[in-house]
Amino acid sequence: MKNLDFASHRQQYSIDEQTISYIDIGQGPVLLFGHSYLWDAHMWAPQIELLSQQYRCIVPDLWGHGLSTAMPSKTRNLRDISAQMLTLMDALEVSEFSIIGLSVGAMWGAELALLAPARVKRLVMLNSFIGFEPEITRDKYYAMLDVIKHEQAISPALRAAIIPLFFADKATPLLVEQFDLALAHISNEQIDSLYRLGKMIFGRRDTLEEVENLTLPCLIMAGVQDKARSVLESYLMHDAIDGSKFVHIPDAGHISTLEQPEFVNQHLIEFLTATN
Repeated sequence: MKNLDFASHRQQYSIDEQTISYIDIGQGPVLLFGHSYLWDAHMWAPQIELLSQQYRCIVPDLWGHGLSTAMPSKTRNLRDISAQMLTLMDALEVSEFSIIGLSVGAMWGAELALLAPARVKRLVMLNSFIGFEPEITRDKYYAMLDVIKHEQAISPALRAAIIPLFFADKATPLLVEQFDLALAHISNEQIDSLYRLGKMIFGRRDTLEEVENLTLPCLIMAGVQDKARSVLESYLMHDAIDGSKFVHIPDAGHISTLEQPEFVNQHLIEFLTATN
């Protein structure tokens, strides 16, 4: 972040004998952030820098990502992860909060909104899909996960296949280089959690079956060049969730928070401050 020091706002909390690392910064209404698979809290840096001026931003690293430790052995699906995030909110004595999630962050975010509807005030889902994973993409990602587990690393060849999925066609070279470096430095200790979480993501249940219960204000945003989650999938969610708002993010791929931060920030502020 340009003006804020992540390290000084880092906290830890133990859940099921493992440690989740999270950023806790700012004062005001609480925003709980959920990052993308293979990323960490830092992908929200531009949003935290702005929103922490008016909100309390709580930004956890998923199990096996960032500074969080391995996924607890009892964790079986995204609903378990949403329950763990609710446990964190309980520990922080946060009674009400809004969720801003991207990709898997929005998947467990929707599960949390269903789990605790009286406590989740607003839901933002960026570049995500809460229905079943299409069989073709599920099988493709499962095969990638099997290679990662077998090699106990993300090889240069696999990184070459993965990295383009996350960015627009004309992505900033520095973003691409930093992501490549992060993937190359994933440790053996992280591989098992990444493998298990990947299986949970791409083998997730069809949360759209309960979409009529998502009655809170919802904002759905989609990068028009997202290769990992198509704009069509976001349209399907928008059509299914009554009263939801839909926004295209121009010139953005999957990690739209870093590719088009000003645009994303503008729409987050408008949504969070709306009276509906």
